[in-house]
Amino acid sequence: MGRKVTKTDKEWKVKLTPEQYNILRLKSTEQPFTGEYWNHKEKGIYKCAGCGTTLFTSETKYDSGCGWPSFFEPEMEENIEKELDLSNGMRRIEVLCKNCGGHLGHLFDDGPQPTGIRYCINSVSIDFEKKE
Repeated sequence: MGRKVTKTDKEWKVKLTPEQYNILRLKSTEQPFTGEYWNHKEKGIYKCAGCGTTLFTSETKYDSGCGWPSFFEPEMEENIEKELDLSNGMRRIEVLCKNCGGHLGHLFDDGPQPTGIRYCINSVSIDFEKKE
């Protein structure tokens, strides 16, 4: 199954802010402790800033102390894509939105139970929808 959202580079530059484009499309990373959602505590849903796909909920968000929003599992596993990332001299698992291919962050094996994993996500890669 291919990606549902396909845009040209030019279309992404029009849709996204320069910072969103740099992170979602060019796979950059925001500085720790600077993003809008790293210390966010409201209840609701976190969606892909590129296409609006539901990714995480506040129920699986926790304070990992790393400076980025951290989640111990996605809302729906089928909305997440994982790829090996060998950039910057490291071996990591990159987390992408399966719907549009946007770079969200990375996956680490130092999270809390019940999963033991940590989705370390850039705030700029996600939008928040408050739960009513």
